[in-house]
Amino acid sequence: MLGMAVLAVAMSAWGATGDPGAQAPAASTPWFAYYGQATYTEQATDGFHAPYSAGNSLSPHIARETFDLTLFLGAHLWQGGEIWMSPEIDQGFGLDDTVGLAGFSSGEAYKVGRSTPYYRLQRAFVRETFDLGGASTVPDAGPNQFAFASSSNRLVVTAGKLSVVDIFDVNRYAHDPRADFLNWSVIDAGTFDYAADSWGYSAGGAAEWYVGNWTTRAGLFELSTVPNGETLEPGLEGYQMDVELEHRHELFGQVGKLDVTAFESRGRMALLAQAVAYAQAAELPVELAPVRQYRKRDGISLNLEQPLGADLGVFVRLGSAAGDVETYEFTDIDRTASGGVSLNGRRWGRSGDTVGLAGVDNAISNPQRNYLAAGGLATLVGDGRLPHPGNEQILEGYYEAAVISAFTATLDAQWVQNPAYNRDRGPVAIYALRLHAGW
Repeated sequence: MLGMAVLAVAMSAWGATGDPGAQAPAASTPWFAYYGQATYTEQATDGFHAPYSAGNSLSPHIARETFDLTLFLGAHLWQGGEIWMSPEIDQGFGLDDTVGLAGFSSGEAYKVGRSTPYYRLQRAFVRETFDLGGASTVPDAGPNQFAFASSSNRLVVTAGKLSVVDIFDVNRYAHDPRADFLNWSVIDAGTFDYAADSWGYSAGGAAEWYVGNWTTRAGLFELSTVPNGETLEPGLEGYQMDVELEHRHELFGQVGKLDVTAFESRGRMALLAQAVAYAQAAELPVELAPVRQYRKRDGISLNLEQPLGADLGVFVRLGSAAGDVETYEFTDIDRTASGGVSLNGRRWGRSGDTVGLAGVDNAISNPQRNYLAAGGLATLVGDGRLPHPGNEQILEGYYEAAVISAFTATLDAQWVQNPAYNRDRGPVAIYALRLHAGW
């Protein structure tokens, strides 16, 4: 239904010109485009130390797989306008049904898992680009993007169903679990509690204003009906505002960028300390639902990407979010610091290969520690107790090899100290194989 509504709006905008031929794309830009991808990922844990467990604990000696097949269908029906839809078939589960780590080990694993393939329309949006002057620029064509000329100073408006991180917190070296790192807190800022359903998508819109080396972004998106839920809140009863300021610069003769991203979510959320107090007074297990009220949660993060040469780049992310309120959508991280390097294989005659190495330090607030210590289950973590808390520290490395044209095979390894902030469990070694085809 949403996809049809997006298409109707776009066709109305095209027809309103009164002269479709005059507004049609340039001859060099196709009217329609399609791309596809298929990714299979299998992960397994080692036999790590686990003296006790609860509902959100990671298990030793467990293996799970995920598979997704996605089409990216685009239409460029008028000058500056694009329509994109992404139908997708998914199957499989994350480790322990995607719980047990705050920095979860696979961005290919959704919070919803099924043993049989199922269909989702993940994206259905319209994008309009308004030229505001300056030199002409042409982006690379690819999934969700036509290569048509626009001015360097421009306004880009996107509306419909999409992922907030399609637009915000983007990093060329650490953002795509189908092509680079897998860990959630490497591919995005772990504290960026971005609006999303259980698959990572929301409905809303964003505007991007490009002027010289600067870009300002602002967006408004729907939260899910309940924290970490499968359906979105209709009518913006629960919503998130996102803003981002980006500056592009030249360093070592290479163009890098620095983003500062902030969010504020408003919906029915629980104060963690209040949940513990309520459970103790009522002599009940600690839960969040009884104390949820309409309130806000906010956070801010920094995102740096910097090439150091034609085949080497580095990235850094820092983030902080309100730790007294429950996580609403993403994962249970109140402070994060991550960074890493990406190296192209042309140095050893394999220009289609990539090596990546990243490290992450994730932390939680005192209210979150007390909640977990009282036996509470958060979005992804909760071992039933937390007598010896510590920061969750993660090291991830991968080698992606180009096997044949448009097909890659990746070996990935992660080492996690203090999984779910618990010094009593782990350390954990997680190994993965990823097979990816794109066309």
